[in-house]
Amino acid sequence: MNQSTCGVDCSSCDYLESCGGCYAIAGKPPFLQDIGVEICPLYECPVTKKGYHNCAPCEELPCELFQSWRDPSMSDEQHQESITQRVKNLKG
Repeated sequence: MNQSTCGVDCSSCDYLESCGGCYAIAGKPPFLQDIGVEICPLYECPVTKKGYHNCAPCEELPCELFQSWRDPSMSDEQHQESITQRVKNLKG
């Protein structure tokens, strides 16, 4: 599985071909330009600010950022399921 810093399975992402994954593009996936954000906070926090490879070693996982940073097309239930799966992916 090609995994992002936040546990998303990149192989299921619509942007994979143009993106290459978090590490390849330093946390700047193409969709961020659509929402006016320069770097993904779920990349910036673990990698840039905390010096981790991903969110897995963080004691706060899943943190408030995981709760608030979401795909707007998801229902609350889908978002919570996504968080649960991403944490499982990270903890492996």
